[in-house]
Amino acid sequence: MAEPIADFYALIPAGGIGSRLWPLSRADAPKFLHDLTGSGHTLLRDTWNRLEPLAGRDRIAVVTGRAHRAAVEKELPDIPDKNVFLESEPRDSTAAIGLAAAILAHREPDVIIGSFAADHVIRGTQVFEWAVQQAVAVAREGYICTIGIPPVEPSVGFGYIKKGDELVIAGAPEAATVERFVEKPDLDTAKDYFADRSYLWNAGMFIARADVLLGEIAESQPHLYAGLIDLAEAWDDRDARGPVVDRVWPTLERIAIDYSVAEPAAERGRLAVIPGHFDWDDVGDFASLAKLNSGGRRDNLAILGGNARVLADTASGILVSQTHRVISVIGVKDIVIVDTDDALLVTTSEHAQRVKGVVDALKLTGRGDVL
Repeated sequence: MAEPIADFYALIPAGGIGSRLWPLSRADAPKFLHDLTGSGHTLLRDTWNRLEPLAGRDRIAVVTGRAHRAAVEKELPDIPDKNVFLESEPRDSTAAIGLAAAILAHREPDVIIGSFAADHVIRGTQVFEWAVQQAVAVAREGYICTIGIPPVEPSVGFGYIKKGDELVIAGAPEAATVERFVEKPDLDTAKDYFADRSYLWNAGMFIARADVLLGEIAESQPHLYAGLIDLAEAWDDRDARGPVVDRVWPTLERIAIDYSVAEPAAERGRLAVIPGHFDWDDVGDFASLAKLNSGGRRDNLAILGGNARVLADTASGILVSQTHRVISVIGVKDIVIVDTDDALLVTTSEHAQRVKGVVDALKLTGRGDVL
């Protein structure tokens, strides 16, 4: 792009621990602070690099937890201090994105914001930029716009977006209404969606005028909206911010933005979608990570770790090493091995989604020291 989009502000929600990537992803080193693709950058930095041409370095904001502030600012040395919005504790995506929307709308009433997760992998920068440019054009018309990914397989790991009628909007030739959002389906249903071609994967990207987004929150979650406005009005006054955050933040409802904004907006005809014709992955588990790093070969063993010492013979899957141990992998298919100083995970790609259950079990048994 020659110039950033003048009325656009990019937002990066950087939260969550990525529990399906345990023990690689931890509370103190979550997924977005790892290089999972061999790019030489963390996922957070890669996200910044994608968004900088669209917004400019002074118009990118990050919402993250207080515990991760130092790491985020180390990864993003160019981010202005005023654009780091800290959560005192996680309250789910509506509070995180809504907080940023309320602060930015207070500073710049007509601003358009775009929310893009800190821990997704996108390849095809120019195509991504074109999708965002279209989404901004749609947002200027008063819609909330999302970017959906045309499925490449009948996946059960993603939610889906059902496209509706085409929209006629200058600068957005691929825009369409959203008929409905669909939860993660079973395999037979996913096959039907894949064959239908009017269904897109929900990639969790939302672009809208900040005041329009807040209006949807006000309709579906009025108490949450009121709290966000209180926070925004005090945010840029350092003396006033702390007491308001301490009073308001713990009272905010925990609800995902899909439920508070996207689904109600779709029902009212206020939600639009742009197909994103770029490679996208939310790196939701080790099976996804193996695909990203296998070079497209199912018989390949992908190895991550700068000091990995691995002997492999007719093995496939993924091995992540954070130790100096020699690891031998012989005659196994679709294996997942993650070796860290204090925890070892061994599973298969087929069972990669079940890693979250291990994390839940460790919490219940009081083994938080390894989380």
